[in-house]
Amino acid sequence: MAELREPDDGGDGVQIDLISGERMSNMASMEKIRMILDGVHDGNIVILEEGLSPEEESKLIEVTMSEITPDGFNGIEIETYPRSQTGNTGFFGRLMGKDSPAKLTVIGPANQIETLHKDETLISALVSRR
Repeated sequence: MAELREPDDGGDGVQIDLISGERMSNMASMEKIRMILDGVHDGNIVILEEGLSPEEESKLIEVTMSEITPDGFNGIEIETYPRSQTGNTGFFGRLMGKDSPAKLTVIGPANQIETLHKDETLISALVSRR
């Protein structure tokens, strides 16, 4: 996992955790969800190289809703988009159902991340300092 760490001098930077698909593939669904939420609880932005399955995303939202408190954690912002398949799989591969379900997912604290733009190839977000 690559990460940008907050400066040791007490600065107010934003930490970004970039988590590889390889690391996530060795984890159970609840381990993934707990790792993501622990990072977001700490105020980090979590970027998943390969995203979550639809079931895992649903469970992440369910667990997030149960952890929201009026004077503490106020939820997550999550944006996902599929990776471009052009270059990875040809027409016949897609026709035969060999598309990769891999997708990039960006998750952060709801009070720190605001999606400005999202389309097929770009997620643009504004990340505020606490």
